[in-house]
Amino acid sequence: MHVDRHEAVAGKVKLYIGEGFSELDASMVTAFEPDGLPAAASTAIAEGLAAGAKPNLSPRELADAAADKYGLPRQLVRSVMAAESGFQAQAKSAKGAIGLMQLMPETAQALGVDPYDPAQNVDAGARYLRDLLNQYNYGLWHALAAYNAGPGAVDKYQGIPPYAETIRYVERIDREYRQNQ
Repeated sequence: MHVDRHEAVAGKVKLYIGEGFSELDASMVTAFEPDGLPAAASTAIAEGLAAGAKPNLSPRELADAAADKYGLPRQLVRSVMAAESGFQAQAKSAKGAIGLMQLMPETAQALGVDPYDPAQNVDAGARYLRDLLNQYNYGLWHALAAYNAGPGAVDKYQGIPPYAETIRYVERIDREYRQNQ
């Protein structure tokens, strides 16, 4: 089935077609396949990433492959990557976050990846984002806030923490994601 875009919210998936949409339980959706890349090629890239292959892909291609692998919108993963590192694989923050998806060393270790390897970094970042979306019932702002400030801060404040950096981060990604869908 071709859809223009999809959105996961509170255990449901909305499939947008033109001006309308259909809504169904997220458990009924097994995968999304992009129109621009044949399903076999997308699957091969995702399987290569899972097997630890180090393909010579651009940051955007890595983002798209990881998004496809974890059932996330491609533009969402690209928007997070843009905010985190500006698509720079060698990025390192003052707080110690590493790579394209700016993984903290502890997070990378918990996810079992080498944060300096771009393919592993992006795969783990997308997996972590997917896990946060699941944890916060597909609440995008809560998941983004947790990606930026940590789940502990989101849980402590029962929502987006009152940190100016986190508020700007969430608003920036949401705006960019929605503009480029």
